[in-house]
Amino acid sequence: MNYQETLDYLFNALPMFQRIGAAAFKKDLGPTIALCEYLGNPQHAFKSIHVAGTNGKGSTSHALASILQEQGYKVGLYTSPHLKSFTERIRVNGQPIAEHAVVHFVAQNKDFIDRIKPSFFEMTVALAFDYFAREKVDVAVVEVGMGGRLDSTNVLMPMLCIITNIGMDHMQFLGNTLPEIAAEKAGIIKPGIPVIVGTTQVETEPVFRKKASEAHAPIYFADQEIKVYPGVLSPEGNQRSYTVELPSERFEIQFGLAGDYQVWNLPAILLASKVLPQLGLPVSSKALHQGLIHLVVNTGLKGRWQRLSMKPLTICDTGHNEDAFKAIVQQLKQIPHRHLWMVLGVVKDKDVGSVLALLPTDASYIFCQAAIPRAMPAQDLADQAGKIGLEGVVVEDVNEALNYTRQQASEEDLIFVGGSTFVVAEIVNL
Repeated sequence: MNYQETLDYLFNALPMFQRIGAAAFKKDLGPTIALCEYLGNPQHAFKSIHVAGTNGKGSTSHALASILQEQGYKVGLYTSPHLKSFTERIRVNGQPIAEHAVVHFVAQNKDFIDRIKPSFFEMTVALAFDYFAREKVDVAVVEVGMGGRLDSTNVLMPMLCIITNIGMDHMQFLGNTLPEIAAEKAGIIKPGIPVIVGTTQVETEPVFRKKASEAHAPIYFADQEIKVYPGVLSPEGNQRSYTVELPSERFEIQFGLAGDYQVWNLPAILLASKVLPQLGLPVSSKALHQGLIHLVVNTGLKGRWQRLSMKPLTICDTGHNEDAFKAIVQQLKQIPHRHLWMVLGVVKDKDVGSVLALLPTDASYIFCQAAIPRAMPAQDLADQAGKIGLEGVVVEDVNEALNYTRQQASEEDLIFVGGSTFVVAEIVNL
């Protein structure tokens, strides 16, 4: 098979949660364990950092990878889902896995894959670990796909675990309360392995402390040890300054991601940079600062409060749940503009009502849908929005919706595109 045929095999022959949803979700690590054993357990061939959480785990993973790259390490980075290309999921020092490496992996292991029929995600995790082992990375930063306890990435024995925060997302799989969801995320905590929790929450702190105590794992709550205060946005709108306060020092940093919500991610990132040297992975102050500034260049991260154009200012963001939209709406309010246009599309297995309830009624809405089976039909989204006074039009294709909006808007207006990772992924020239 060539690369395209290999992708078709992966996307169509194996269940893919991003495309079909619940039918692809397995509460069983068995296929991942079997695949890794077949491959010689490559996940044990390199050091790793395991990152879970409801929001912020992608930004946190990319930031840590960038910092470690600046220190001079050879760094693997596994994240999901991808925006434009499947190869984005698996990177070494910011470079995506080569297409021929994907083809080779599938060709070499297809008989075994056909026999055990893993999900798309299970196979992709095994591919990533195999690639990192073959590339002899010094350390890999691995983002959890969903949850933690039963996520395919949880076959790792990392040197450090990070849990960014807990919010109401994927409740049909993880639980209907914050403590229930926290218990699933806490499943990545391993015996004796330090864990950093990014955000202290009354409902979830006891869950993490109990799990860490049972595992004899040192636990840190980053926001209790490090205070971060947002400063000014750069004139180009692509980085923001922050003031960092520790018990013994106070300093300024620049972060190459402009979203206000990064203030919640930074304490865990900063604390990790202080804990890693104690675990045998030195990180200098210079690597920390340069890694934060050069995050996008070093890792290729896209879709986090990304400016698409000026006049009218057009911004996209992959945030897709209630907590993410609380931050998005607040930041939109801070940007001077004449009128706000919201180009929105969502997936149908999300609690869309809680997101819609946060949105301003004085904005104009253009409802669209991503070209995946999980997408909520744009008309259904428009109907739900209309019931709470959010008026707009339906333009199903994401790029047609964006073009329509730009034609309607004035240069002083503000356009936001989002609601789903998959909506952002379909933007041309992202």
